Amino acid sequence: MRTLTSMQSVLEQNTSFIAFNLNGFHDLGEWRPYLFIPYLLMFLLSTTSNTVLIYLIVSQASLHTPMCILIGLMSLVDLCLPIFFVPNMLLSFLFNWTEISLAGCLIQMFCIHCVGTFQSTLLVWMALDRFFAICKPLYYHKFMQMPNFLKFTIFPIIRNILLITTMVSRAGKLSFCKTNEIDHCFCEHMALVQLACGDISVNNLLGLLAAFLIITADCLFSTVSYFIVIASVLKSGKFHFKAINTCVTHIIVMTVAITSALIAFMSYRVRNNFSPNSRVFLSTMYLLFPSCFNPIIYGIRTKEIREQFLKFIYQMKVFPK
Repeated sequence: MRTLTSMQSVLEQNTSFIAFNLNGFHDLGEWRPYLFIPYLLMFLLSTTSNTVLIYLIVSQASLHTPMCILIGLMSLVDLCLPIFFVPNMLLSFLFNWTEISLAGCLIQMFCIHCVGTFQSTLLVWMALDRFFAICKPLYYHKFMQMPNFLKFTIFPIIRNILLITTMVSRAGKLSFCKTNEIDHCFCEHMALVQLACGDISVNNLLGLLAAFLIITADCLFSTVSYFIVIASVLKSGKFHFKAINTCVTHIIVMTVAITSALIAFMSYRVRNNFSPNSRVFLSTMYLLFPSCFNPIIYGIRTKEIREQFLKFIYQMKVFPK
């Protein structure tokens, strides 16, 4: 009997799953298909709003300013990010198509995490733009010219790609013998790694490094920059409501996004009473929610973009002049 148990244990260790089932929200049972409606509406909102914003910025020469270009890049990220996981998630809700290969899972993981990190990195670049525009206006054109501005982008891009590539490649070397059921709607790093047999402490550390050295560090840097801008405005004695309102809005958006992301990340690593459905919901929201509302927060609230958007609406004859 002991020999049979030992052989079974060895067999399990030598067996590694190469396909998985994404069964997020499975506890909802017969109510699970109804999630198709809200997620489809958010996906359509994200796709439509970001496409229109990108079109406006590309087609209108008056919007080819550093800040508007950064908003356009943010819209491009927000347009691409949901495409990596929402269509598969919608098919899963409707037809229960949940299977994904290990290679497909790793590719999806890389795309989601790599593109997702650029959301926070773009916020840093936007904060730098506001810093030079308000605190150092004489140096704005010098530092925000494309050749000089690219110097600020090289390190974050290398950092993001290096950390995410290392994290994903390390996950791909694991053996998965516990189960092939991923309790998630897409291939999040820890959702897959926790199914591995053997030591995953290095993978856990890499995930934490990516979370804190990219997302947390970027948001802290952006927040500090905005507080410096607010302090500079207040110190000048001239109350610029627009500048303060913009900074406070950006800080609130970053705080909500990073809080949701860190709660989702840490819920895999600490003992908590988080239900799997709550964890999956937070994970989908920190990716999808910004994609839906960033075009409004960073786009329509910008005067130059708002004016071009209204012209676009009039040209489409949606509203009479």
